[in-house]
Amino acid sequence: MSRSRTAMLAALALVAGASGTALAMVPDAGSIAAIPCTVDYQVQNQWSTGFTANVTVTNNSAAKSSWAVKWSYGGNQQVTSGWNAKVTQAGTAVTAANETYNGSLPTGGSVSFGFQASYSGSNALPATFTLDGVTCNVDSGTGGPTGPGTPGPGTGTKVDNPYAGAKVYVNPDWAAKAAAETGGSRISNQPTGVWMDRIAAINGTTGARGLRAHLDTALTQKGSGELVVQLVIYDLPGRDCAALASNGELGPTEIDKYKTQFIDPIAAILADPKYASLRIVNTIEIDSLPNLITNTGSRATATPQCDTMKANGNYVKGVGYALNKLGDIPNVYNYIDAGHHGWLGWDDNFAPSAQLFAQAATAEGATVDDVHGFITNTANYSALKENNFSINETIAGKSVRESKWVDWNRYTDELSYAQAFRTQLVSAGFRSTIGMLIDTSRNGWGGSARPAGPGAQTSVDTYVDGGRYDRRIHVGNWCNQSGAGLGERPKAAPAAGIDAYVWMKPPGESDGSSSAIPNDEGKGFDRMCDPTYTGNPRNNNNMSGALGNAPLSGHWFSAQFQQLMQNAYPPLS
Repeated sequence: MSRSRTAMLAALALVAGASGTALAMVPDAGSIAAIPCTVDYQVQNQWSTGFTANVTVTNNSAAKSSWAVKWSYGGNQQVTSGWNAKVTQAGTAVTAANETYNGSLPTGGSVSFGFQASYSGSNALPATFTLDGVTCNVDSGTGGPTGPGTPGPGTGTKVDNPYAGAKVYVNPDWAAKAAAETGGSRISNQPTGVWMDRIAAINGTTGARGLRAHLDTALTQKGSGELVVQLVIYDLPGRDCAALASNGELGPTEIDKYKTQFIDPIAAILADPKYASLRIVNTIEIDSLPNLITNTGSRATATPQCDTMKANGNYVKGVGYALNKLGDIPNVYNYIDAGHHGWLGWDDNFAPSAQLFAQAATAEGATVDDVHGFITNTANYSALKENNFSINETIAGKSVRESKWVDWNRYTDELSYAQAFRTQLVSAGFRSTIGMLIDTSRNGWGGSARPAGPGAQTSVDTYVDGGRYDRRIHVGNWCNQSGAGLGERPKAAPAAGIDAYVWMKPPGESDGSSSAIPNDEGKGFDRMCDPTYTGNPRNNNNMSGALGNAPLSGHWFSAQFQQLMQNAYPPLS
């Protein structure tokens, strides 16, 4: 089983009684003005060797342009990382000083910061806090952890399918862009994934709210029913070693920064009891583990960057750490990215991928219980169901598997692949209860080019090419594909073993720029996003099939959005 989950105790008396530490009582309302500051210290998540905490300090004295909060531990607690403050420790004494962006603390104003720490034995609360050398009152809202193995308030049992009987969060930032497009109001109410694709995204970037703001908005959308919030956790060191367009901000060796500055702050926010009523679905690190199977070693598709990430193990470590930290939160559901049928559907990729996923799911303290399922076709274009041909057919004396399009793959579409891969994953050690998600945001392939039936039986290639819905030049093409359309609308439990069809990739957000664009997001220029590119071994040296004039990955691409609506299948009304 996963390590014991813990939660805050609501009553201060229980904490004081357990730790032997007496905390100051809060004065009555008439005397609050005389108190120079108050501190609310909350242990948000605790396990046998560590914990995360959030500290809120309120300034009741003169306004400050900088600040420092100090306290001391009575045990062996050791701070390992912090966020929204510079947190340092000398012996048992801890100092949290403001960052450049949150030094202003007006009279009556508050500021919050968080940190992670290790410990052994007991984890008693600090008795005294100071703000710039002045002793603060300790707020009676201060909570403490339960002991390891003891469930606290907010712990709950996960449901089998988080999408069943639930609404799904509509990202207002995406919805506003969609609604501003001609005809976009037809789909602007659809739920899409929120991408945590760099450290700055946690607190928010220009035009995009941060994680807490999304979750606060989700609580409003939730009302009295159930609500799923979909997040994409996507910032591994050496990210996407086979595609420059989605390179990330962290270098291949920066696994510790990934843990402490990306995963830990996200985990601290998701563990806030305020959000315990939400069902939070995480798509874990798209493209990473599949790259270690198909793009390493002696294969023609290998890249030096992927060989590096396989050798240093930081993809496996990073995924394991994310699963472990996020999986400990009772209302979080982790789904690992599992590529798509045109990536892992071949015999030499299929079973080895499942084994690699099992390795990652048991790395860095994670267990298979931290994995609720898998997601396929994330941000990709593979058709959900090809109805006009199957691998069991023989045309003009040749198996459909021998066609150039299928190229000996065992699968022709995402539904058959996802259902079969689920079985393979269970045989690799995952729980029989895992469910699959399929991203259908851009795999509809409708419009005037959609075949009405099978192709001519002149040859196996004319048969397959004439009947396939997926109109890409090659199944390995992935960047801003020309002719693509919106696919099935998000839907819970649409088929056996499938938890939901989802729009994890927000339609209208670019896959990558079609020419080099300087940026501060760590994103490179990949020729697969250039419509003039003639290809490489990963797409069998075919044209890229990409749209021109595309912006950086994740940026709004109006022409693509209009094309997706035009070629939607089922069609838009």
